[in-house]
Amino acid sequence: MVDHSRVPVLEALQEFRRRGDVVYGPPGHKQGRGADPRVIDVLGAGVFASDVLSLNGLDDRRQSQGVLEQAQELMADAVGAEHAFFSTCGSSLSVKTAMLAVAGPGEKLLVSRNAHKSVIAGLIISGVEPVWVHPHFDPDWQVAHPPEPEDVRSALRAHPDAKGMLLITPTDWGSCADIAGVARVCHEHDIPLIVDEAWGAHLPFHPDLPAWGMDAGADLVVTSVHKMGGAIEQSSVFHLRGGRIDPTVLKQREDLLGTTSSSSLVYATLDGWRRHMVEHGEELLGGALRRAERIRAGVTGLDGLRLMGREVIGTGGAADIDPLRLTIDVRGLGISGYQAGDWLRAGCQVDVGSADQCHVGVQISYADDDDTERRLLDGLRSLVRDAGRFENQPQADLPAPRTLELESVMSPRQAFFGRTEQVPVDDAAGRIAAEMISPYPPGVPVLVPGERINEAALDYLTTGVRAGMLVPDAADPAMKTVRVVAGH
Repeated sequence: MVDHSRVPVLEALQEFRRRGDVVYGPPGHKQGRGADPRVIDVLGAGVFASDVLSLNGLDDRRQSQGVLEQAQELMADAVGAEHAFFSTCGSSLSVKTAMLAVAGPGEKLLVSRNAHKSVIAGLIISGVEPVWVHPHFDPDWQVAHPPEPEDVRSALRAHPDAKGMLLITPTDWGSCADIAGVARVCHEHDIPLIVDEAWGAHLPFHPDLPAWGMDAGADLVVTSVHKMGGAIEQSSVFHLRGGRIDPTVLKQREDLLGTTSSSSLVYATLDGWRRHMVEHGEELLGGALRRAERIRAGVTGLDGLRLMGREVIGTGGAADIDPLRLTIDVRGLGISGYQAGDWLRAGCQVDVGSADQCHVGVQISYADDDDTERRLLDGLRSLVRDAGRFENQPQADLPAPRTLELESVMSPRQAFFGRTEQVPVDDAAGRIAAEMISPYPPGVPVLVPGERINEAALDYLTTGVRAGMLVPDAADPAMKTVRVVAGH
């Protein structure tokens, strides 16, 4: 019987403090002795006191106590995986590790095209050749729902040499894939399914939430515990089950990419969050689900706002939705999501999770309480009341369905590292992109290196920037110019 009251990292940290060790290695602040008191006033002394190396800190030089290994084994048991690996570099690193464990340079990997920019970065770094599996665009809601099993089956018919599939679910707007169906298709072809479930760390811990990737047959699942869980930023875990991916290979790929200075703060909060969820997760998440339902009822009664719900479930739509993620369409107020998000922050101190031309996105967690529920609903009521007084602002031209499914004519690695030139945006149509351009949040690229640029993509990006869209990874975030492959 596994004892989930144990928290090996936290216990080791407590023991380190009890012993009163004096460290003659990193970190240089030496558990806060050298930290600027003005910084301690803001961050607190505990942050520095808990910033301890794993070697000759949490554990000895030989790691003979197995502190991290024990914590990872407890995490794996908690979520029904065979192996779990902690990452202190966020899921941006974890998903790259997962990809490199399945496919190598020049090999093919099926990738859902609504992938985060970190996935594209992994393709560029590794030289893996993507086979894009396009999501289903919902023209009513202006969101992309995940690909379906038949989309994956068609891609495998065309590319039987693909080494695996990377599926993104839930999306940033809360729509979920049919993981079990996609897993069946992949396993019929004896290839592994990787699920980028960055927004789904909470899913294993309540039966009324959408299916958790491990339970639905995925081979490798990446989660960002800082997103919907209780660990600090950059806290990520990748979980493994079955024999299609070698855990030793996965660990070696993580060692290749990961930091050699892992944060004990991240490890400790991951460890503590796992204990909290095992002991109280169903109760806490049940309360969050009830709160989310109350908020949904409150939003539904506000004129001009529309809340995405289970009506999007079905063929060509979502397989499920995460009820803790609220996607609120503000177009009925005659404003953009950018305007709504900016106004809520400036006027109500309500910071939404995401905003685009049409929506604001809000996540509810077990950390919310009556006060945060009231603040959100009061803010949205004020938005509805005052939106008519907003100044007119430029609006982004919304893309028609399938117009952003661009032709791939070169691998992302070739295009990114090849000869490039910066051209005026008016001259970019028909050229091959040499950079990622990703509206952020959520960070899903409109342009990926190696894709042939079309007018629809340029129009969406240029009008979007004028409307308030941020594209921080573009060489020219003002979208006056675009980096393209020279000579093509």
